[in-house]
Amino acid sequence: MRILVTGGAGYIGSHTLLELLGQQHKICVYDNFSNSSPEALERVKELTNGTFETVEGDIRDDNALASAITNFQPEAVVHFAGLKAVGESSEMPVKYYQHNVQGTLSLLNAMEAAECRRIVFSSSATVYGEPQYLPYNEAHPCAPTNPYGRTKYFVEEILKDWALSDARNSTVLLRYFNPVGAHPSGRIGEDPNDIPNNLMPFVSQVAVGKLPKLNVFGDDYDTRDGTGMRDYIHVSDLADAHAAAVEYTATHTGAEAINIGTGQGVTVLEVVKAFEQASGRDIPYEIVPRRAGDIAAFYANSAKAKKLLNWAAKYSLDDMCASAWKWQSENPDGY
Repeated sequence: MRILVTGGAGYIGSHTLLELLGQQHKICVYDNFSNSSPEALERVKELTNGTFETVEGDIRDDNALASAITNFQPEAVVHFAGLKAVGESSEMPVKYYQHNVQGTLSLLNAMEAAECRRIVFSSSATVYGEPQYLPYNEAHPCAPTNPYGRTKYFVEEILKDWALSDARNSTVLLRYFNPVGAHPSGRIGEDPNDIPNNLMPFVSQVAVGKLPKLNVFGDDYDTRDGTGMRDYIHVSDLADAHAAAVEYTATHTGAEAINIGTGQGVTVLEVVKAFEQASGRDIPYEIVPRRAGDIAAFYANSAKAKKLLNWAAKYSLDDMCASAWKWQSENPDGY
């Protein structure tokens, strides 16, 4: 199959690229490298002994995007390109709407012109907002609480309308939870541009000595140890889910939103303990006040993914920590 991967040099994009190449698909990566490195693509080539096309371009650049799609003629698109920092989205909402919403509209216009009818969208569990019940299933109301989550929600709505507009159109909206870990080779992994926003890369950088300690925001939540609980999923499991979703679009039309998670909540201190075991290092931490907007627990019901995609998470928390440590210790400064 011919697949265009927008944002294919990013953290999740590069792992998905690796999986798709392993399945012998023909790939074109479209990326502006604003939050990723071309080196990630070189390492994917090393790991797969594979080749693929790369076009450097911005998702909002109508002409460059249309040219790339016209030249490559994809049968399907996997859409990762976009901005993803929750805090930054509140400071720069217009920028997030331009990249995430306008960028998707540009992509759909180019797909329409090239008669490409299938898209897998990298969405997020942030579309749900505060839990009315747990675990979240796909019927849970969507009420995102920040501009980043709202951009994901609005893109989902746009894609649903697009799917309804033509009986040939197919879209899968993958609502995933907290991707962590790295490829087992240690050659590709998460490489934040600045101080990490997410727990696992922060813990990794404390373990490797780049950061002095971890701040744990609150220890008085209604969880096993009082710290926040999240559904962490290995990035390689997430890559498998994207590949399965592409296959699904080949035989189904319409739009489906599908949760991708383990279905298990893990607390901050449980992650710290598992990472200490994986790394053989102490992780100093300090309990500090809760952050505004944080919730106690957040985890998925992934039964729909099993039913429709025949997908289920395979990797454990220990696997996640071991692979994250291998990546961080062998690439302390990232790419």
